Amino acid sequence: KLTRKNLVGGEGEGFKIAMKTFDRSRPWIAAGATGIMRRALDESRRYALERKAFGQPIAQFQAIQFMLAEMAMKYEATRLLMLKAAWSIGEGRIDAIESSYAKAFGADSAMAVATDAVQIFGGYGYTKEYPVEKLMRDAKLLQIYEGTSQIQRMVIARNLLAQGA
Repeated sequence: KLTRKNLVGGEGEGFKIAMKTFDRSRPWIAAGATGIMRRALDESRRYALERKAFGQPIAQFQAIQFMLAEMAMKYEATRLLMLKAAWSIGEGRIDAIESSYAKAFGADSAMAVATDAVQIFGGYGYTKEYPVEKLMRDAKLLQIYEGTSQIQRMVIARNLLAQGA
């Protein structure tokens, strides 16, 4: 049995305290997502410049260029969402919606970017010979850890709906 002096917060407040803790930690998940995306983008860019098909680097193909551009945009958007959420926390404003924006968008973007990296690498992308397969596995974990992407959407929607109430 737990004694009163060992309680964190008041009796029955554990869930509320846990949720506030998540609001502070979710931007760090987005920070991890930015790291995964940066590495996936760097590896993909390097590979696209080296790998040749039809006598030219695959970086010359518009489909690869579009994928790289999309990867870069997702990286930058996640980085900015993460920085905004972290800044708010630093200012003493713990905002569930900002934390959930950063976590959900970052995790989903990391998965998309890592998947595109695997695609750019072709069959090699799925092997342990190159790092992108691990980046994809790591990105998937971010969609689950500290509240799934679906839970983040629920947090966002509930906060949006409560704003007018």
